[in-house]
Formats: sequence, C-alpha cells, structure tokens
Amino acid sequence: MSAVSSDTKSLAARATAVIPGGVNSGQRRVPGLEGLVVTATSGSTFTDSEGHTYTDYHSAFGPPLLGHNDPDVDGAVVNASSLTGVGVTRVEIELAERLVDAVPSLEKVLLTATGSEATFHALRLARTVTGRRHVIKFQGCYHGWHDSVAMNVISPAERVGGKDPLSQGILPEVLDATIVCRFNDADDVERALAEHDVAAIILEPIPHNIGTVLPKSGFLERLRELATKHGTILIFDEVITGFRHGLGGYQAVAGVTPDVTTLGKAMANGWPVSALGGKAELMDLFSTTPGQPAFFAGTFNGHPATTAAALATIDKLQREPVHEHVFALGERARTGLTALYERLGVRAVVSGFGSVFVTYFLEGPVESYDDLLRNDVDFFVGYRRELMKEGSFELPLNLKRSHFSYAHTDEDVDRLLVGTEAAVTRYLEQAT
Repeated sequence: MSAVSSDTKSLAARATAVIPGGVNSGQRRVPGLEGLVVTATSGSTFTDSEGHTYTDYHSAFGPPLLGHNDPDVDGAVVNASSLTGVGVTRVEIELAERLVDAVPSLEKVLLTATGSEATFHALRLARTVTGRRHVIKFQGCYHGWHDSVAMNVISPAERVGGKDPLSQGILPEVLDATIVCRFNDADDVERALAEHDVAAIILEPIPHNIGTVLPKSGFLERLRELATKHGTILIFDEVITGFRHGLGGYQAVAGVTPDVTTLGKAMANGWPVSALGGKAELMDLFSTTPGQPAFFAGTFNGHPATTAAALATIDKLQREPVHEHVFALGERARTGLTALYERLGVRAVVSGFGSVFVTYFLEGPVESYDDLLRNDVDFFVGYRRELMKEGSFELPLNLKRSHFSYAHTDEDVDRLLVGTEAAVTRYLEQAT
C-alpha cells in the first residue's frame, strides 16, 4: 500500500474514536493494515479510500461465493418484505424446504443470523438430548465466539495439548467441559469418549480456519461410528464448507451424515443468515415446538430480507455452473502455485479444496494443526503484504485461506500467479 492519505487517516481516526479499536470484529484489525478503509466492492474486487482496487481473494472469510454485490441476490433483498416478528413468512418456509432437499443430514431446520449462534444452539441441543456435560472439539477448528468453543484455534506451540481460550472472562468450569482432540486422530477421540460423558463431537469437516487441512481417508467415517457407538451427537460445522463446496455441503462430498449441521457464510452470498438442522427427533426438541426443553429464539431469525438472499443464492447455484467454475479456478491456482514454488526452489505445500487455496511454507505432509506449527509465519504474512502491491489481496494473517468466487476469471488466476512470483521474489530479496 502507498502512504496513507490525510482523508484515510481522518476516516481511521473517526472509526477509532467511536468504535473500540476502529473495527467491529477483532479479526478485521490486521497488523499493518490499520489504515485500510474499504469504500466499495464489486464482483471480484474491493476498493479502498486511497482509490486502490484489489482483486479480492480474502472475500470476507468466504461468504460471497457468487462475488460481491451479486445483482440477483441483492435484488431479492430489495424486494423482500419487512420483519414481522410473529408467525412465519412464505420465504422462510421455502428456504427451509430447499435446505432439507439439498443437505443430506437435514430433516428439519431452523434459521438464525450468524454461524456462532447456530453452533451455540447445536451444542445446547446435544446437551439437552444426552443430559451430558462434555463436548469434543479439535485443535485448529473455530466454531464461533461462545464460551464452550472459543478456544484452541491458532494456538502457540506451548498451548497445544492444553486449554487455550481466545478470551478472558470464560468460566473455568466451562473450559473444563470442552475436550480438545487432534484432527485426523480417531484414536484420540475414542480415548476421550471412553473417559468422559460426551454430549457432542463438533468439527469443521475441513478445518478451513487454519487454511485447509483435509480429513484423511476414513477419519470422518470413524467419527460417525464412534458417535453412534457412544450415543454422542455428531455435529458438522459447515458454516464455511456448506454451499461453497457444494449445495449438499462437504458431507455430501464425503458421504458421511452427521446428526446435526450448521450452515452460514456462502449460504446467502454475504447477507447475515445461518441455519441449524438435523434429524427431526432432535430438532423437535427446540422450544419452537411448544413445551419442548431447548430454548430457541431471536428477533432476526428468518428475517425475510436475508432469507430471500439465501433463496436467491441457492437458485443461482442450481441454475448456473458456479461450482464447476470456482472449482476449476481453484485447481488452476493450486497447480500453478505448486509449479511456481518448485521453480523458485521455495519449500511450500499448496493446499485447498474446490474454490479454496492456501500456501504453507513448510515441509509436508499437513494432517493436523501440529504440522502447521512449522509454517514460516514471516514468509506467509510477508509475501501477502507484497502481493498487495501487485493488486491482489490475500489476508496477511497467519494460516488464513483464500477463495475464488463466480466473479473471478481465468485472467485473475494468470495475474495472481504473475503477481505471486513478483511478491515472493521481492520478499526473499528483502529478507536476505
């Protein structure tokens, strides 16, 4: 980025004066980008207050699968009815029907506003059903801001294997009730199930919050077997993988059906809506059915505008070759980046799935978070800062993935490869 203008400084100062830290989510305040003020988005790009336009591969952590400001989705929002706060609207019914048709594990579904809310309710439901205390999550997986799971995501080496909360203010007994296991290690899970009264196993079927760590063959299937054997609720957090990797979510790709699924992000191309669904006998325990014990409420649940956005997104995903297009771009990028790093003699593992890609600077293989402790963080962040000078934006924050949308093109991949070579070469020259 060039020197920050007085206007940008003014905007950043105004934000800091009235918003703690100047941003409304901690992950938006990235070291070195404190002065970044986004003024416009369109298709595959965003523009900052300095007038620089970047090809956007960060994509707000992944929601705009169709691209920013998709006219069909945004038009559906404009034409939606306003909030009623009583009963149910036609658009909520239609979206629920479409979700049940698309996602293998869904027999009934409830709508809420954010992925964190969906995973919160999934765990509450699991404890209601089983009467048990403990839940299992995996090191590296992120499931939202609530206390039971706000821990052990991108942990320093000395905190791996222990409790690593993301925040102070979490009660010790809440932390104690969460067991952290190693991803792709079914034996670790089996030991935890034998030793504790486990209500739920919750996981990202692909831990995209640390880039892309793919599940080993048989791992998800083994979790399904263990959950069934121990009477434990298996929850797939598909807030990221759902819709981005297919209408049926990654569970449809893997052929493994959880008891409960959470969805969000790409579900409405960036509009704030999420979903929680699963077996009917489980979902009917929510208080939306009179007299049932698991409380569920929210003023903005099933908001007509965001629900309409989700319906329009699903319509486009079914009508147009969105997944074919973004999967092809992802494969081209991963193949091209792998060849690029080999030619430059840079030790790297280019990972990803479908439209998602990420480069780790380490020796492979990458099978769990432990392997990512070897990643060269300075290199990972440094080349991405240099990449901004080439007009491409990948979030300069350790282990964060990048995405293609339907608005990206083959020409974008070409420019990304050329720009990455320039950025990496420049970083290496500066580092020596």
